[in-house]
Amino acid sequence: MAAVDVDVPVETEPVICNQEDLESQAEGFKEQGNVFYSKKDYTEAFNYYTKAIDACPKNASYYGNRAATLMMLCRFREALEDSQQAVRLDDCFMKGHLREGKCHLSLGNAMAAGRCFRKVLELEPSNREAEQETKNAATLLEYEQMADFGFEKRDFRKVVYCMDRALGLASACHRFKILKAECLALLGRYPEAQSVASDILRMDSTNADALYVRGLCLYYEDCIDKAVQFFVQALRMAPDHEKARQACRNAKALKAKKEEGNKAFKNSNYEAAYHLYTEALRIDPNNIKTNAKLFCNRATAGAKLKKINQAIGDCTNAIKLDETYIKAYLRRAQCYMDTEQFEEAVRDYEKVYQTEKTTDHKHLLKAAQLELKKSKKKDYYKVLGVGKNATDDEIKKAYRKRALMHHPDRHSAAAPEVQKEEEKKFKEVGEAFTVLSDPKKKVRYDNGHDLDEDGGFGGGDFDANNIFRAFFGGHSGGFTFDTGSDAGPGNFFFQFG
Repeated sequence: MAAVDVDVPVETEPVICNQEDLESQAEGFKEQGNVFYSKKDYTEAFNYYTKAIDACPKNASYYGNRAATLMMLCRFREALEDSQQAVRLDDCFMKGHLREGKCHLSLGNAMAAGRCFRKVLELEPSNREAEQETKNAATLLEYEQMADFGFEKRDFRKVVYCMDRALGLASACHRFKILKAECLALLGRYPEAQSVASDILRMDSTNADALYVRGLCLYYEDCIDKAVQFFVQALRMAPDHEKARQACRNAKALKAKKEEGNKAFKNSNYEAAYHLYTEALRIDPNNIKTNAKLFCNRATAGAKLKKINQAIGDCTNAIKLDETYIKAYLRRAQCYMDTEQFEEAVRDYEKVYQTEKTTDHKHLLKAAQLELKKSKKKDYYKVLGVGKNATDDEIKKAYRKRALMHHPDRHSAAAPEVQKEEEKKFKEVGEAFTVLSDPKKKVRYDNGHDLDEDGGFGGGDFDANNIFRAFFGGHSGGFTFDTGSDAGPGNFFFQFG
């Protein structure tokens, strides 16, 4: 026999048309939702409260229950809609007003929350929860006002403080989180700021404020191209986002001006580079990292232009903005070396070497320490008035000039204190010539060795006159200097006795 197709009945929920039956079924769903809620299975509770609402959409308590479940799931915007629907259906539904107020508070709307809690107190004047929540709403409003004032005064630390406390009361307020993140970025705390913005973007990838903060962090970290991409994306989401528009404009202008300055420097047009870096520094005082580099770049240009003091000032400004900026320490240390401020140079090179223990940095530190050591001794080059690369002939000529200038016989008619000072200088000139005219002593002196410890000038038997006589041919007689009115300071003669 041929097989016969048989219709197998499918089990379905009974179709209920009677209103009373619908209400009964809705109550059943609500009771099941309550069971899951008590077990903290809020997802299942939500599902059953939804079934209750579908069966009986005019029951305020069902919306109130689902609102409570959504609040436990931190879905405050949806919870707000349900609690508002509940009080629309029943204006005397006290729990509905209370939950609406709590949702407003969690979302950062303190004024709306306050209105809801006052409504609860109208319905139930002794409601302690509403009394406490009213105080919380007032406190939240105070923190918000303090933060606005702090932001206006650029007291970003105060804003972060206020927002941390505000978020303790309004944990779901994106506006407070964004303000905190923006201030963290302005304080240079970029990882924290990015973390807050990223959390928001995970929940809402089109949030223009969060996109702006991400861009701001990149901009302040001198990743300008990537920053511009985020600013552009924020403007796509919110074309009227003025902060993103201004930041985008600043980023593009800063990049262009900095590159123009770098190009001028590479072309050895140091004056133009100096002015371009100056113009770039005026674009955005808040961009700490980029401005630190601009100050250092301007210092480099300034050093090329022999503006050494200005270069030192620029390096100092760069370091104030970024205490970890090694290049600025190195540039300033070199400027200190050029101006013979060796203690300052040693301090900067020590900072560099502590941070980056490279061979080059060690050599720079050693060289600065040597110059510092030498600077604490007599500078024989200065005594003779010659440079450190002076030739033997230049040293001899300098000695001849200075020895004759300070010889005691030339100042025999001067006051006793003048005679004493000139005698001291004459002796120093002799010491300087003795060291710098002797190749071995000169090398040891240049390397910072203590010549007194080598039997140099510490014994007291050094006689500058012996050096003088030996230099002028071994004559032992005295010299006569013409100090009359017809002779100028350099017009004197000497006679051998």
